[in-house]
Amino acid sequence: MINVQQIVNATTDSDLKRIGEKIIARERINFDEGVMLFEKGSLSYLGALANWVREQMHGSKTYFNRNFHIEPTNVCVFSCAFCAYSRLYAHREEGWELSIEQMLDKVKKYDGKPITEVHIVGGVHPKMNLDFFAELLQKIKAHRPDLHVKAFTAVEFDYMFRKAKLTVEEGMKKLKAAGLDSLPGGGAEIFHPEIRQQICADKVDADGWLLIHKTAHQLGMHSNATLLYGHIEKYWHRIDHMERLRNLQDETHGFNTFIPLKFRNKDNDMSHVPETSVVEDMKMYAVSRLYMDNFPHLKAYWPMLGRQNSQLTLSFGVNDLDGTIDDSTKIYSMAGSEEQSPTLSTAQLVSLIKQVRREPVERDTLYNEIKNYKDTDIAEMEVNPLYN
Repeated sequence: MINVQQIVNATTDSDLKRIGEKIIARERINFDEGVMLFEKGSLSYLGALANWVREQMHGSKTYFNRNFHIEPTNVCVFSCAFCAYSRLYAHREEGWELSIEQMLDKVKKYDGKPITEVHIVGGVHPKMNLDFFAELLQKIKAHRPDLHVKAFTAVEFDYMFRKAKLTVEEGMKKLKAAGLDSLPGGGAEIFHPEIRQQICADKVDADGWLLIHKTAHQLGMHSNATLLYGHIEKYWHRIDHMERLRNLQDETHGFNTFIPLKFRNKDNDMSHVPETSVVEDMKMYAVSRLYMDNFPHLKAYWPMLGRQNSQLTLSFGVNDLDGTIDDSTKIYSMAGSEEQSPTLSTAQLVSLIKQVRREPVERDTLYNEIKNYKDTDIAEMEVNPLYN
């Protein structure tokens, strides 16, 4: 077993040694120290510290849930430079638009199966307004009351609420009453206006995104948070983004997990920007775990990174691999993600975690543990329809 104190003692860089000592003493690192970890920290040094923090918090437990995705539409009024998924409203014949009944049919497909969560996000379609989605939520809950609905990015909320001429609090209360349980973390991208102006200038800004999540937390709902990395941002932009999230978490304690999302350059307006290396990916996860000290969980979204790289993140601070994601998730596959048809059975996901000697634990959306698969036989799971 690696002794993290010995690794810190062995470093010849006084700044990195000081930061390492703070982390071991469970003291919060500051903005400049976060940037310094990116700029000066070796992969092995960052990985050792991040894995130590991860194991102090969770041991070898690695969480996942049984979920499926619904994407109501890829038609969108916004034009983000990094997006290969959406079709502008003017070109909506190239996209798809699902009716409430079509989406309800997707929910009914999982009747009798131990799915715990539906994740609903998509483009911002002007005809899919607040009342449309409130009706969708009501019908999902009427059909399956126990299903946790995690839905809509802050970008979607912002458009819905403004079009309905409601405040964030009024709009959020209406959706919560209709059946909304929690919020995903999408739409955050990079908060700093210097970058946001270049990659997604026309959608909700950092203050608006943070207000929406703060309001949800104040109403008793939890949410996730993301960061889109590896494009035109600098290291300090990433730390600025994480600092704003960390400050809000200090105030509300409403975030469940932080999810770094890797920029993919296929078929978008930023195709000329090279993608980050696996080394840079792992550094991103490691620094995230070290900086986001008040976020209980760090998630790697396996369809984006691919299965092997996702396994690797489990040694760099990550303790969650999302879920089975049953259904085709087009948002990332269209941008060139590693997994073009991102669906894993429970048995496959458990095996993926066990292969790297971690402990698979099925959770619900709020991280209540449902089942520990530590000693479960994979071969038996593969022939049991309950785990497919």
